[in-house]
Amino acid sequence: MGSQAWVADRPVAAGTDEVVRVVDGDTVVLRSAGKSRLIGVDTPEVFGEQECYGREASAFAKRILRQGLRVGVERDVEDRDRYGRTLIYLRLPDRRSFNELLVSEGVAVPLTIPPNVRHAERFRTLARSARDRGAGLWSARACGGDPDRPVA
Repeated sequence: MGSQAWVADRPVAAGTDEVVRVVDGDTVVLRSAGKSRLIGVDTPEVFGEQECYGREASAFAKRILRQGLRVGVERDVEDRDRYGRTLIYLRLPDRRSFNELLVSEGVAVPLTIPPNVRHAERFRTLARSARDRGAGLWSARACGGDPDRPVA
C-alpha cells in the first residue's frame, strides 16, 4: 500500500490495489489486500440463503469492479473483520467512492460497525435518498416492495 492520509488526528492507510475478482456485492479479492470486505455497507446475500436483490447487487459490483481494475484503497480503525477479511473503502479510478455508489444506487444498505464509522453518516444520508427515489432494492418492482424478504 502507499501513502497515509490523516483523519481526525489519526493516520488512515491509503494506497492502490488491483481487483482480482468480485465475490459478491460487498466482498472483493484484491491483489495485495486479499479477500476484502467493504466498510459501512451491506448488500443482500447470494450464498447460503439467497436474499432478494442479491444477484443484482453481485452483478452490479462485477460490472463496475472488473478484473485488473486499479482502485484506491482506504482503511479505517480496524484492519480486519472477524472472518479475517481486510476492511476497506474503495475508490474507483475516477475517485468516486464505490462504497457510496452501492448505497446511492440502492444496491446496499448502511451497516455501521464501530469503530469503523468514518463515513457512516454519509452512507445513512445516501440510503435515505435511494429509498425516497425508489432506487435499486427500494424499487416497488424489487422484492415485492420488501427488501428484507429472502428469495424463495
